[in-house]
Amino acid sequence: MNSDLFSSKLSFDYSLSDNKNTVQIQIDDRVIDANAVEAVWYRKLWQAEAPDELDDDFKEIYLQEYYTMQNIFFESLRDIPWFNPIAKDHEISNNKFGQLSVAAQNGIEIPKSLFTNNQEQVKAFFYEECNKQMIAKLHGTLSRSMLGNTPFFPTTQITEPNLAGLATLIYCPMIFQEMIPKAYELRIIYVDGEFFAGKINAGQSERGKTDWRIATDIYFKWEPYKLPDPVATSLSKMMQQMGLFFGAIDMIRHQDGRYIFLEVNPQGEWGMLQRDLSYPIGETIAEKLVARLE
Repeated sequence: MNSDLFSSKLSFDYSLSDNKNTVQIQIDDRVIDANAVEAVWYRKLWQAEAPDELDDDFKEIYLQEYYTMQNIFFESLRDIPWFNPIAKDHEISNNKFGQLSVAAQNGIEIPKSLFTNNQEQVKAFFYEECNKQMIAKLHGTLSRSMLGNTPFFPTTQITEPNLAGLATLIYCPMIFQEMIPKAYELRIIYVDGEFFAGKINAGQSERGKTDWRIATDIYFKWEPYKLPDPVATSLSKMMQQMGLFFGAIDMIRHQDGRYIFLEVNPQGEWGMLQRDLSYPIGETIAEKLVARLE
């Protein structure tokens, strides 16, 4: 089910009687009855859009009521296995500060980090903690796309001249971290105790040296990677503490050999690793979800 269709693009029927509740939705000719659903693979929750022809004065109430109906449908599925549980998924996604804290609790090294809207704190962090080697990034995303072709704010290196332009930080709090000297970057897919790791090295890219997603000036490819057992064990403990069955973990291999945790995205992308490295990630998700029914 495409969650962004939960709007006037589908119809729903929630009915109650003394001895029977019916919760079902219909998309074109397909009917999904909540009573027939045995498990849920929660991928992403897309934002609904109000119809263009609807008057602006009514769009807020339109979205409010459709989101309420969406939540009723999800709530009717609360007693079956979810992969990930939706509330836990959102909780972890919306708290990178908490992610870093849990990682550190499990013996995983993290970068020095500052979440702030205070330009003076940023300047002090730049000189005193980062030795003038610092990056900035947003906590969330600007947009979502299955094609990966929508606008986003890449991880960006901050230099001394940039410090003079921080007055607007009050309008957009950001995350600032020490810049880690990279040997390479890792995208690690965790599926209920199993790992599928890919290595990428965009260090030769002028554009992509701080964020491989914008390394369009060189050709690079994903390479298979085997995590050391101690790293995998610590990541497993972290994911279990977070209550996640699935996540896309980003780490940096420091030039001195250390593994540095950046973040985990419960809705992170993994298709490129399955495509390029023939990892059975989708199949493993299905197998793990079905196993929870037994």
